[in-house]
Amino acid sequence: MNAFLLASTEANAKFVNLDIHLWEWGALLAFITLLLVTDLLLVHRRPHEIHFKEAAIESAIWISIGVAFTAVIWYIGSTSGVGPDGAHGIDVGAKAAGEYISGFLLEKSLSVDNVFVWAVIFTYFAVPKMYQFRVLFWGIFGALVLRAIFIFAGSALISKFTVTLAVFGIILLYSAYKLAFQEETEVDPEKSMVLRAVRKIVPSTDQLDGQKLFTVQNGKRLATPLFAVLVMIETTDVVFAVDSVPAIFGVAREPFIVFASNAFAILGLRALYFLLGGMQDRFRYLHYGLGAILAFVGLKMLLTFSAEQFEFPSKDFHFPTVLSLGVILGILVVTIVASMIADKRDPRLEMAGHMPGHATLEERKRRGDDLDGDGVPERADQHGVLGRDDADPDT
Repeated sequence: MNAFLLASTEANAKFVNLDIHLWEWGALLAFITLLLVTDLLLVHRRPHEIHFKEAAIESAIWISIGVAFTAVIWYIGSTSGVGPDGAHGIDVGAKAAGEYISGFLLEKSLSVDNVFVWAVIFTYFAVPKMYQFRVLFWGIFGALVLRAIFIFAGSALISKFTVTLAVFGIILLYSAYKLAFQEETEVDPEKSMVLRAVRKIVPSTDQLDGQKLFTVQNGKRLATPLFAVLVMIETTDVVFAVDSVPAIFGVAREPFIVFASNAFAILGLRALYFLLGGMQDRFRYLHYGLGAILAFVGLKMLLTFSAEQFEFPSKDFHFPTVLSLGVILGILVVTIVASMIADKRDPRLEMAGHMPGHATLEERKRRGDDLDGDGVPERADQHGVLGRDDADPDT
């Protein structure tokens, strides 16, 4: 029984192990902090609506930074990495780089679903576009902290208990099934237990004060509606982390590689949101692709567990990193191309084919949803919980 539960070093030995010093962790965190501060204080110092062109340029920059960091991982792997069978040198650097870029691509692809959920949340609360960036900034900051906790906890569990691989694999297979085949369930912030608890504990107002999360009214410090939006965004990130964090351990085990690939993928999500927000209907088959990716990684983890414990399919079974990267990339390309072809052939099916769980504002209007949550049919239900004037500063 102990042999079944306790981890051996065989599984981790099939992945790159880096000798990371404390200063290297410090340098990584300092670089991430510098990027965040620069984005907040220089690039987006003044609140404004981010249009497609600006979002596209920023997305390209963030993706370029994430991809460029592959060179850093390659250098560290080449100089201080230890590969399978105790190998050293350039080959280990290449393997480390492959694990990093696989994790980066995996996290980036899975995060697309998160981006579409953000769009639903912002629509529900009718948050002005010019204020959405500041909410997402703090949302990304919180996501980085949460992912770091999840990653180090997951790494510790895998290192100590082999059965963790099987548990993660089963979670991913179940998540894959839900993502691909579960019927649509509406994202309704009003049903969030976390949001209800926060509203009871934190004094709040339904009035915006620019892009501030808190304001002062009659001498009292109150949370603005943007704080409620931030709570919902952080809550959804916890849910998505349950899928993405176990998934990345299917392609890498070194905590430095896992965290770096997650961090650089997450940093660009704000720009990706403004680039793709509202376009979920054009990616009608994406949920099948993401489900296939989760299923692939989950099956890979289960086979790794089986190989170590039962020598099935073989004692030395290991799915090459390059092949994993090819499978993930191939699924994404096929899914996106198929969605684009289907959208071009019959755009009328957009509403029928959008991703599960992402009801658009127009759908909610047609259903007659009570968008402002007061139980009374009125004109405000055509705009959202903040009403017409708050939803658009220019009206």
